[in-house]
Amino acid sequence: MSLSADVFAELEPKPVWSEFAQLCSTPRASKNEARISGQIVAWAQEKGLNIAVDRVGNLILRKPASPGREKSPGLVMQAHLDMVCQKNSDSTHDFSSDPIVPVLRDGWLLAEGTTLGADNGIGVALIMAALADKSLVHGPLEALLTVDEEAGMGGARGLAGGLLNASLMLNLDTEAWGEFYLGCAGGLDVDVQRPASTEPLPAGWTVRRVELLGLRGGHSGVDIHEERGNAIKLLVALLNELVAVQPFRLVELRGGTARNALPREAFASIALPDATGLEEWLAGQQIVLREILRGIDDGVTLQAGCSAAVEMLSENEHSIWLASLHAAPHGVRRMSRSVPGVVETSNNLGMVDISPAGSCCNFMVRSLVDRAATALADEIVSLFALSGTVAEKTGQYPGWAPNPDSALLKTCQAVYRRDFGGESKVQVIHAGLECGIIGAKYPELDIVSFGPTIHGAHAPGERVEVASVERCWRLLKAILAEVSNPAS
Repeated sequence: MSLSADVFAELEPKPVWSEFAQLCSTPRASKNEARISGQIVAWAQEKGLNIAVDRVGNLILRKPASPGREKSPGLVMQAHLDMVCQKNSDSTHDFSSDPIVPVLRDGWLLAEGTTLGADNGIGVALIMAALADKSLVHGPLEALLTVDEEAGMGGARGLAGGLLNASLMLNLDTEAWGEFYLGCAGGLDVDVQRPASTEPLPAGWTVRRVELLGLRGGHSGVDIHEERGNAIKLLVALLNELVAVQPFRLVELRGGTARNALPREAFASIALPDATGLEEWLAGQQIVLREILRGIDDGVTLQAGCSAAVEMLSENEHSIWLASLHAAPHGVRRMSRSVPGVVETSNNLGMVDISPAGSCCNFMVRSLVDRAATALADEIVSLFALSGTVAEKTGQYPGWAPNPDSALLKTCQAVYRRDFGGESKVQVIHAGLECGIIGAKYPELDIVSFGPTIHGAHAPGERVEVASVERCWRLLKAILAEVSNPAS
């Protein structure tokens, strides 16, 4: 096992890992990409690249074609600069200032206790390595490095038409080596807000903090079909059962920290006239939960501790939130009939923050069918309307419709077959990619996506297979050469 900067000295290809090491050293949470963007601009100036920064902060870098390849079709390599910032509750990591500390273990690079940022830092590193490599053979190259992908695809949304000159695009933001992606889900958010309604804590009542911990979490698009536990849904169900055993009132309920990540932890402060037996009851419920989640989330843990408060939610407010969150959908709504084995429509209850100061929660809806995403979001809005709670649909983005006649796909498949001695797979992904938004603005772009093998994206312990990064580098170089080959 190796730690810190030493880990990258052992890895190949060095040009790619050198760039990823710099990304790990620089905080790059969504909407806070200015520092990493500035570093890349300075890097690009040193390399003599043409640089443009658009009105929302996306970087567009250009590199002239290799000699003799000037008339080849232009190609844009695309990835996003930001990363999902998730950490375990016992981690002291500060994503606004601390570098990611990777660990090399059994052929995988990973982060312990935090996300790694391989999504989509490896894609950015591959692009930077390609732009820096003077030995590569290629046609006119553009690099589109977007901002704010993970928090609503703001960079892709803000990208103006007419900025890109290429006719081909390689998106480097998928997570399974040996697969080329040709389509993805679209989606939207449902943001729920409700003002506070509180009462003073009665004399003699005690406050306990109930914690549900130890779930795996994961990417709300990639992992949603695995039926991993949702800490918010599980804790709400638990609290609804507790009401019948031991009357209490909610003080606060918090869970999840990212809209596109499956919630791993949730916490509730509850006020009780009598807390006798609470710990024993939770111990029994932990046994039940571990049986329900056996083989999926074996580490689920329930615990209670002391807390303090001077007010609690009113009885009506308490009832509305527990009932609404219990009834709210989460998980797979429908599997695709046109793409076997792929989720068509799903929803993630990703974040909740209920307190005497005010309350909110977020649902992220995804679907390969835009109308199906809207329909599911409308159901959620209607559910909360029953209690007079404001729920708004926001940030809708289109899916990426597959083009089975893609000439770029045929080239990618041929290169893979020639250089890796086997057949690749063609896939459609339920996770959201920026390809649909970019393709809508540049309808003539022929787009294909690929990437290394990444497990656990959007959750602490995220890891990338080192060998697959080397293969991606070889594949990228070969595709760039092939599409620029006048004989092709």
